Amino acid sequence: MKAEGKVFKYGDNVDTDVIIPARYLNTSDAKELSTHCMEDIDAEFVNKVSKGDIMVAGWNFGCGSSREHAPLVIKESGIGCVIAKSFARIFYRNAINIGLAILECEEAAEEIKTGDKVSVDFNTGVITNHTICKSYKAGAFPEFIQNIIKKGGLLASIDAGTR
Repeated sequence: MKAEGKVFKYGDNVDTDVIIPARYLNTSDAKELSTHCMEDIDAEFVNKVSKGDIMVAGWNFGCGSSREHAPLVIKESGIGCVIAKSFARIFYRNAINIGLAILECEEAAEEIKTGDKVSVDFNTGVITNHTICKSYKAGAFPEFIQNIIKKGGLLASIDAGTR
């Protein structure tokens, strides 16, 4: 399983209210919600993001509330993977539950820049920055988590297992 795309980079402590502002949570339509993803810190994000692009951030990404909407709108916007120095614990679990690939790698999150071309191999945990020809090693996903992400989330993987 792999992801490849251009990078959108953000700093430390990006909270769930920045990822999807609460003022838009009057709908449960993920597609509609995704049109507001990151708008309070990057108004052009939704106009520039393409399927498979990579989001990179600093420490404590996804802090704040426990709402599942935050990883859902990132995934729905087209982001193929989020790489950060660290994730808030509840965001990490919610991301896996909805099938958003995330990796912790301090060195990669520090050195990768906005606009860089990056690929991620989830089988090996290798993150490659093609712009500067440098690779980084994050922890590879265990097979069961790869299966959850491949199937689009925990509930989708359970449904697929019963058919």
